[in-house]
Amino acid sequence: MSQTLTPSVLRLFSACLAMPFMAATAYAQGSPSPVVANATYGAVNAGQQPSALTEASLSEVQKDTSVAPLPKPEALFVNPFGVNAWLREHGIAILLDNTNEMSGMITAPTKGLGLRQGASNTGQYSMENDIDWERLAGWTGFSTHDVMVGRYGIPVSRMFGDNLNPSQEIYGSGGNVVVHLVYAYGEETLFNDRFNVAAGRMSFLSDFSANPLYCNFMNNAFCGNPKASSDNTAHASYPDANWAARFRIRPSENTILQFGVYFTQTQAIYGNAQMRTGFKFNGATIDGEAMPVEFIWEPRFGHDHSLPGHYKAGFAYDTADHKDNYYDGNGDAFALSGLKPRNVHGAWAAWGLVDQMVYHHPGQAPDAGVTLIGAAYFNKAQTATRADQLSIGVLDRGFWKSRPLDGVGVNFSWTHVSDDLTRSQRLYAMQGLPIPNGSLFPQTSAYVVEATYQIHVLRGVTFAPDFQYYFNPGGQKQLNNQALLGFKSHIEIF
Repeated sequence: MSQTLTPSVLRLFSACLAMPFMAATAYAQGSPSPVVANATYGAVNAGQQPSALTEASLSEVQKDTSVAPLPKPEALFVNPFGVNAWLREHGIAILLDNTNEMSGMITAPTKGLGLRQGASNTGQYSMENDIDWERLAGWTGFSTHDVMVGRYGIPVSRMFGDNLNPSQEIYGSGGNVVVHLVYAYGEETLFNDRFNVAAGRMSFLSDFSANPLYCNFMNNAFCGNPKASSDNTAHASYPDANWAARFRIRPSENTILQFGVYFTQTQAIYGNAQMRTGFKFNGATIDGEAMPVEFIWEPRFGHDHSLPGHYKAGFAYDTADHKDNYYDGNGDAFALSGLKPRNVHGAWAAWGLVDQMVYHHPGQAPDAGVTLIGAAYFNKAQTATRADQLSIGVLDRGFWKSRPLDGVGVNFSWTHVSDDLTRSQRLYAMQGLPIPNGSLFPQTSAYVVEATYQIHVLRGVTFAPDFQYYFNPGGQKQLNNQALLGFKSHIEIF
């Protein structure tokens, strides 16, 4: 059944909006590739992205400058020729890394459909630059950030018919170029980090409905956001970005309210014409605004406050046009009439994310312990493919005392396809016509389980054997379930 946005919800959300603040200097967000976990998170491999900086405590932010600490992941080369130390002393951080993901099919795909058994490799190299202008030039509270990447490969899940949950998340939208700009924006921190504003080329999903812990896993159902979050192309996802402004208020030590305006390019995002290199900054394809708001609570439980948690609840509405999943312009089923789907003005999404450490390994690092993670994401079913997604998992870092930097994780995801879309697909199937979105059969619900063991090989290098199992690949019950075996590696060069 189609879902609609009530006027009361619209009024509540509109009260949270502000006029965009446009900055002259650009900042780009870091890759969601894994690095050694920040002690704030208490689990394996907290990836560096703007959402990670959200959780920096006030005491952490105010240690040196009013700017949030520059990212400093464990790296293979700590201070080559003294360059890194000199740069950081002047407020400049440069990071270079590579993430590689390989996965292969254990079982054969469904026969007679042109599917094949095989393996595939994907990956990304990334360079991130963060500058604390307060340290470099005395510009109080100002910082800039940018990231450039190159990507290669496709996920193996396409080989057995899945089109909902890519087996390897780090693929696509890189434009098949050597250098692709992810984002670039400037950020101003005011009133001892009680108020923060950022503007420039920004990726919606790097700030909202994001959790760095998710990229301990390889499947795109989890990393770097719940996959349903990118279903709406008004929500720009890494490695692409839109012109945007994001505002963040910290009422207390452990609460944050953030909201923003992102100028959408729903027809051009991820396409080569506008986004191939990421350096095409014109607004010719802007077709609306996406306006998210998110509340974050960061408690620390336990008698010694050693059990950190992060709880997020958010909502977004956009003003772009979207294709209806069932009706044409005359109110009939377009799968029967042969007409184009009608345009629906505006769409919404709502989400809740949580991670909570429930046990800390005694005598070990602050981030060594058992952390539960969960997510719930809901889209407007009238226009989205993935109407709902739920996931739940567990991460354990430091459980093996002799290998304190190793970690293990298990995660489970359920994805429900829009009932409206399923009805359209069934009508196409009844007529013997191909299903437009590339599915082989009408889609309903899909399930994915992933288990990984992350091995800390040496400083800056991790290698994680990975197992995945698909039930109803792509939400298509007629397809054989599929088991995958592979690995995810990460090298932080400096």
